[in-house]
Amino acid sequence: MTAPLPALPAKIHPLVRAFLDTRDALDETLIRFGLPVHLVFPQVFAENLKQLRTVLDRELPTYRICYAHKANQSRAFVRTAEHAGIAIDVASPQELASAIGAGFGPMRIEVTGPKGEAFLRTLIECGATINVDNLWELRRIAELAGDRATVPVLLRVSGFPGSPLSRFGVPLEHVDRALDLLSAHRGRISFLGFAFHIDSGENAERVRAVEACLTLVERAYAHGLSPRVLDLGGGLRQVFTADADRFDGYVRALRDALLGRGEPMSWGANTFGYHVDDGAVHGTPVFHKYANTIPATRMLADLLTAPLERHGGRTVAQVAADNLLDLWLEPGKALLDHAGVTVARVEFVKELGDGTLLVHVDLSRDAVTPADQEVMVDPIVLPSAAHDKDERYDDGAITPLRSAADTAPALRPVRETGPVGVYFAGRLCLERDLVTNHKVWLPQRPRSGDLVVFPNTAAYHMDLSAASASMHPPPAKLAVAHRAGSFQVCRDTDYEPHSPVGLPPVHRTPPRASRRTPVPRETEAP
Repeated sequence: MTAPLPALPAKIHPLVRAFLDTRDALDETLIRFGLPVHLVFPQVFAENLKQLRTVLDRELPTYRICYAHKANQSRAFVRTAEHAGIAIDVASPQELASAIGAGFGPMRIEVTGPKGEAFLRTLIECGATINVDNLWELRRIAELAGDRATVPVLLRVSGFPGSPLSRFGVPLEHVDRALDLLSAHRGRISFLGFAFHIDSGENAERVRAVEACLTLVERAYAHGLSPRVLDLGGGLRQVFTADADRFDGYVRALRDALLGRGEPMSWGANTFGYHVDDGAVHGTPVFHKYANTIPATRMLADLLTAPLERHGGRTVAQVAADNLLDLWLEPGKALLDHAGVTVARVEFVKELGDGTLLVHVDLSRDAVTPADQEVMVDPIVLPSAAHDKDERYDDGAITPLRSAADTAPALRPVRETGPVGVYFAGRLCLERDLVTNHKVWLPQRPRSGDLVVFPNTAAYHMDLSAASASMHPPPAKLAVAHRAGSFQVCRDTDYEPHSPVGLPPVHRTPPRASRRTPVPRETEAP
């Protein structure tokens, strides 16, 4: 038996796959709205939220989830978050306006990231919770607040032991200066507690940050302050790969290729962060996160149940409850995992002088790839409806979804060209506009008009750096929902969530009476 070719099969949510398999609905959508297009699935967002709530409900009496709006500009996702009763984390005046327009009141809005003076003035007028990034912000809030109602703030801190230097947050060494400011301006600023964000998939770093923040809580008490919130930030993982073993096999083939063994697996001189020295491949690749197989729910559960040495081995959740601290989260990627795909069309296939095949599509790399990352999952190729008659098997069955994982059909096609390794190229007149710098193996050569589906693009891939060079408009964004036994598709801006039949309404737990200033939270059961 021939060994399978290197492949990076993507994990696809069943609802997304069902829509892609329903060719009448998909083709009707593309005829109506055109290509390329971003498809978002708010029901997958709601399912991800339910799963996170299940973990939180099991471990905590109170908590708050703030959807990180920056992960996607979709109004459908924001409306889904508002309808579910959670809060939202915004990072710009535009995101603030989006949240308010979607129905969020100031008690359910948290604002993170660096902020200029004009934005601070807006936030003070609005009454949203300000997650303070630096001492200048804190001073200006105290000066701008005047005699208005006290401004609710969190203090973001950074510089934890074992964590790399960060450009965000107040360094641990400067926290006492911040506490002095907060104590001196208690009539203008309502200090809710501490916040951090660890840009890492390692829970050990978060546990160290929690330990450090609990120490800061004691120091705040000494300044006459009463912190009651610990914001754990975001950074929960996504699972991109559908087959960890095949992912590892692809990486082994890539490393061999970098050593000159076997067929080249990367475009040009791209090494993806590796370096070759003394006949061996060294380093950590830039795509390492795509190998993750730990879902956000398990990562969150592991964090909440992690023992704290300085607290007698009691868990993070137990110590938070003992100290009447509400834990806040700011998930973006975790809520959007598998909640969106991007669909493009093959314009043409080009063979270079050395035999390399380029599959040119009608979008740019920046529309589906965040910054300089390499997305290590294979696109899915769907034959054009116009080619269906050529894509039938001998018994008349339609070819299913084709990806690099599907290299050996059970039945032999009438048109057989054999597996091919290709690179997907974008539409910009720039050498760097390669959608994939790694070789993608397909069961056969694509043709003009075929559809290309880029999986799991909802979190940061769609909006972080979409290119408008050559005056190309960004892909349209559509919301897809499955209701009453069929798929319904509308423009993202027109989507409205509806309560699923048979589920109980959302209930909110009132704040503890012993607290002077109510802190908005959500503790609803899923």
